[in-house]
Amino acid sequence: MAILITNDDGFNSSGIMAAKKAVEGLTKIQVVAPATQQSGIGHALTLFEPIRVTSVTLSDGDHAFSVSGTPTDAVILGIYQLAEEKPELVISGINIGENLGKSELSTSGTIGAAMEAAVHGIPALSVSLQVTRGDIKFHDGHVDVDFAHAQRMVRRVTQQILKKGLPDGVDFLNLNIPSHPHNDQIKITNLGERMYRVHITERLDPRGRPYYWIDGDPVEDDNEGTDVHSLKIENTTTLTPVSLDCTASLDLMKGWI
Repeated sequence: MAILITNDDGFNSSGIMAAKKAVEGLTKIQVVAPATQQSGIGHALTLFEPIRVTSVTLSDGDHAFSVSGTPTDAVILGIYQLAEEKPELVISGINIGENLGKSELSTSGTIGAAMEAAVHGIPALSVSLQVTRGDIKFHDGHVDVDFAHAQRMVRRVTQQILKKGLPDGVDFLNLNIPSHPHNDQIKITNLGERMYRVHITERLDPRGRPYYWIDGDPVEDDNEGTDVHSLKIENTTTLTPVSLDCTASLDLMKGWI
């Protein structure tokens, strides 16, 4: 049995080292991760340029692989090319910054990596840690963050997956850990509507031509029982079961076509 660990913050991120440390001793571990920061790239796949793989040494002295492409590329190469044996579990994270709500399913590189593992029939866990400083969310190196509680949560959930597998109908799990937890509870939640409200900033370049920054204003609450509400209002770790089958009820189409 083996675990493949990846992320979207880069192979030298503090978060990926924290994830590795969290599951050490449970089984074999292989780290295959993007060479650089890939936040917001979602489930993208590199098709029109070659992907380079570099053997690297992590800060703890262990070996890993750095991939020039996306988190999805790293998972595919990890499963089919680089791992000594096919992994029984893929862990994506620990991401610097939470990944909550439905919109993050398509934009988060952390979730995209877990989703790709699930596509290939491998149970997966995407893990994100809430942070209160926006300037460190997109850093791809060391960040001064306390991962102790997050590591306990990751190890706890990982042990359950290795022991029981995922329930029927669940393809991967999305774990979000508060920056200042009130307890050690893990709450099973629904996805909230969104984590950000889109905000676009328009500016002018030196030649007077407009350019744009896509940004977002954080959503501070959602309905009770959602990951947004539980993490942000209750300061509780959330675990959301996700299925790849996004098909809506076919009955909804009767008479429509």
